[in-house]
Amino acid sequence: MKTVKEVSKLTGVSIRTLHYYDTIGLLKPADMTEAGYRLYDDAALERLQTILLFRELQFPLMEIKQILDSPNFDRGKALEQQIALLEMKKEHIENLIDLARGIKMIGVRPLMDFTAFDTKKIDEYARQAKESWGNTEAYKEFEEKNKDRSLKEQEALSKEFMELFAEFGSMKNLEPADERVQAQVEKFRAYITEHFYQCTTEILQCLGKMYSGGGSMSENIDKVGGAKTAQFVDRAICEYCDSMRS
Repeated sequence: MKTVKEVSKLTGVSIRTLHYYDTIGLLKPADMTEAGYRLYDDAALERLQTILLFRELQFPLMEIKQILDSPNFDRGKALEQQIALLEMKKEHIENLIDLARGIKMIGVRPLMDFTAFDTKKIDEYARQAKESWGNTEAYKEFEEKNKDRSLKEQEALSKEFMELFAEFGSMKNLEPADERVQAQVEKFRAYITEHFYQCTTEILQCLGKMYSGGGSMSENIDKVGGAKTAQFVDRAICEYCDSMRS
């Protein structure tokens, strides 16, 4: 666990900004000391890293919160977009350096070249990245259902959602095909459809793979359900989807 001061020193994010992220529900500390000081674990730091990556993609804070809280958030996709954007920015900076060196060597010419300052390519990529997150029917439905919810309501939904994983954890002694486990998958799917978006079998199976794919998502699931709960959920979902297709 790291204190807010240690996180600020490690990441370069100011303490005031970290406090603000907590206030708006974007980055909650993992725990609090008896004296009321915020503490951050590895999962919280991973979420902070993802937040900063999205900030580089020029996403507003509340959009970032909606995306990260969406059950179908794909961190791998976010990283791919971040790499592409950084490569574009690198090229842009190199062009500016070359221009500055040229001006230093030969001076300012009557017909000055401003192409090195053009950021249209970067801006267009950022716009497309945003659209790739916001143009799916599932995301639009999630955004519509979530827009009028208060922070307290969102936190309550998040807590209820994690309780479903705790219920899965209590069933790990059963086979994934057991009717009680499959009933839990159906309950899980219905919850997503009711509160977030229409959860098709294709989306459900993708969610299972993300839950068991490692990182903070798997860690949080295992935290509430016990070790290997995320993997168990994935296997149970696979059984469910296979039976729906047969």
